[in-house]
Amino acid sequence: MSVLPKAVEELIEELGQLPGVGPRTAERYAFYLLRASPAVSKKTAEVLSNLHDKVATCPVTFMLIDEGQEVSALYESVVRDKKTVAVVEEPLDVAAIESTGAFKGTYHVLGGVVSPIDGVGPEELHIDELLTRLNKDQAEEVILATNPSVEGESTALIVQKRINEELPKVKVSRLARGLPSGVDIEYADQITLSKALEERQNL
Repeated sequence: MSVLPKAVEELIEELGQLPGVGPRTAERYAFYLLRASPAVSKKTAEVLSNLHDKVATCPVTFMLIDEGQEVSALYESVVRDKKTVAVVEEPLDVAAIESTGAFKGTYHVLGGVVSPIDGVGPEELHIDELLTRLNKDQAEEVILATNPSVEGESTALIVQKRINEELPKVKVSRLARGLPSGVDIEYADQITLSKALEERQNL
């Protein structure tokens, strides 16, 4: 027989499915919400229920944008350099790089990495769209800013090869090894990311 109400158990179970949230952390979150004002839980539930309806994907950069926006504000900005494009795995990587204030170009989100074990091949990523926009915007440099993992490195090599074959005039560089192996971009500190951008190397 359970010692907790069914509603609390269900909340703990759902919270426990979030990345990095173990059983004890899920319990703490659940009891925090239970002890807090009902308005807190209602607001949280409202925000979650609107999440998918109010978030869209930029058709050019594949960054996350507000529903109703046509393209990313960063891509539209007249102060951003469209001729320099940082290629990242996920939208959170954009936020991490932007927090450094060191990059003035635009971004392209691949939507993951090549991972045969997970059934993800190059065709599942936004590589073709990248090549199309590089050609359209007459890009001069692509910075491969995938994570320093086996999958990230493999994906970077695939993107590099496609660019070299189809757009040989575009310079391809990689983030310098200021990023420690095994650390995702979204968790790297600003100084490390800044140095990695400053010391990027040609491929």
